[in-house]
Amino acid sequence: MTILPLTYLGSVEYFARLQRGDCTIDLGEHFVKRTERNRTRILACDGPMELTVHVCRANRPRTPMRDLRLDYSKRWQHQHWGALVASYRSSPYFEHYAPKLEPFYRREWRFLVDYNLELLALLCGWMGIPQPPLSERYVEAGPEDLDLRGRHAGGADFRPEPYIQVFADRLPFVANLSVADLLFAEGPAAAALLRRCLCGSSCCR
Repeated sequence: MTILPLTYLGSVEYFARLQRGDCTIDLGEHFVKRTERNRTRILACDGPMELTVHVCRANRPRTPMRDLRLDYSKRWQHQHWGALVASYRSSPYFEHYAPKLEPFYRREWRFLVDYNLELLALLCGWMGIPQPPLSERYVEAGPEDLDLRGRHAGGADFRPEPYIQVFADRLPFVANLSVADLLFAEGPAAAALLRRCLCGSSCCR
């Protein structure tokens, strides 16, 4: 089993693992700062850009993920949507996905978990990925489990496959950005590319 945190606009590797299955998303863990639980990376015109969802009391230790409230005092939604539009409006599939993504930057949610879960459902639906099991209690990792809840956790079997990114004419390929980068570039073909990014698939044979 692969144990995953609940993320904000999760990475290409994150969705490749969801697609392969045998995953559980741990909602019973504590919040870990400076991780993809409330951060994501996109590609701006001058290179990777990090977007952070602001939350209340992020510095309080051992805060359960379920209790973490969103903080709207910093106008992060406006900043994130502006960055996504500026970065991807010229990408092939931005106009296709933007109308359903934009409401996540217009209305307010109370808790980070609820916001991330609705966003996850939207992204999974676009790529035909079944909704993964959720655990309301902390998941204890067994010896055979792949635990990707660590601050910089990633699996050694992940092999990112390059695709044509929005600034390919001026920047080298940047691997494992938010899956939004992949969707805006590849559209319906994103699901097939995800299947080729883990060992055991065609890219590793």
